[in-house]
Amino acid sequence: MQIYRVGGAVRDRLLNYPSSENDWVVVGASPQALIDRGYRPVGRDFPVFIHPQSGEEYALARTERKSGHGYGGFTFYTASNVTLIEDLQRRDLTINAIAEDSEGRLIDPYNGQRDLDDKILRHVSDAFLEDPLRVLRTARFAARYHHLGFSIASETMDAMRVLVDSGEMEHLVAERVWRETQRALGEQTPQVYFQTLRDCGALACILPEVDRLFGVAQRPDFHPEIDTGVHTMMALEQAAKLSDDCSVRFAVLVHDVGKGITPADVLPRHTGHEARGLPLVKTLCERLKVPNEYRKLALVVTEYHLQCHRAADLKVETLLNLLRGVGALKSSAKLEPFLLSCEADARGRLGLENRHYSSPNYLRRAQSALGTVSIADLVSSGAAGDEIGRQLHDRQIARLTEFKQTNQP
Repeated sequence: MQIYRVGGAVRDRLLNYPSSENDWVVVGASPQALIDRGYRPVGRDFPVFIHPQSGEEYALARTERKSGHGYGGFTFYTASNVTLIEDLQRRDLTINAIAEDSEGRLIDPYNGQRDLDDKILRHVSDAFLEDPLRVLRTARFAARYHHLGFSIASETMDAMRVLVDSGEMEHLVAERVWRETQRALGEQTPQVYFQTLRDCGALACILPEVDRLFGVAQRPDFHPEIDTGVHTMMALEQAAKLSDDCSVRFAVLVHDVGKGITPADVLPRHTGHEARGLPLVKTLCERLKVPNEYRKLALVVTEYHLQCHRAADLKVETLLNLLRGVGALKSSAKLEPFLLSCEADARGRLGLENRHYSSPNYLRRAQSALGTVSIADLVSSGAAGDEIGRQLHDRQIARLTEFKQTNQP
């Protein structure tokens, strides 16, 4: 039995890049041999085992044969005669097909080190064409290493387009699509993931609400970049600079999807795109099984981002409804992700990336002003039942009126 470190840990060590991955492949062993050594089996699709001390995953070397559609449409062969070279051949990219033995020697049959040096993402073999998930993975690696100068090999981009044209993307399960997308949102340049998917045609398959934004015009006085899809990518780039919070980045990604269905006869205006976007965001989140915390923030940003931009000009009642709608009356923890999302939207415009954006501080001060209005004070003064709500609203309006008279953005 021989054990090799493979994949991300080897790749990122060679790049001197931070990595939390540590994957192992076992050659020349059977499932029972690992169980006898205390490894715990966990894999259903193919034999994967948990090391009894480290808790890390060890997979038996395997080959695979296409037997159906999608990521799970494979039959795996994991006998003890499967070689390391055969196992590495089934991997997606050459930079992920490098192994390291127990003495630190590298086994690199597909020239992954050369592609690391040349900063190229290149598929290993035609096996790439059998798994649609590899389109998303390649796009994610493009986002992960874009700032280092990596690009996708032309033949690999062609292979991605072939996979999209084959219809295989339609068979990806929602959980896998979201997992790759969520991981891409956490990378240093997440916009590269979505732009790459659009370049190969995959964005229309997995996120049609975002894909249809490209080519949709906006008013140049508000959006010098004009194209709504370009704006969305620029805003996502700004979101990545402002926050590591992936829910903020997701909210920015989808905040303008309503513009994709603006009637053609009113373009380049998009009056009411916030309301048009809400059902689209809900549908997208349901389809991809997006976590609830992502969904909630995305809906709030979609509905209220224009009001945030105009916060200082809002009427008192509208200002109160904005703060209530984003959850700011309950928690500043709900206000901050909303403000970051809106700031990314404001900065994601050609030539306005470094603009001064005053709304966050203005809304923080408004929230703080409302903190002096207490339900406990109302109850102690004798208010009860529905009267508590009415008096609370009146006092909040009075406090915000006073606030607006003494505060400028």
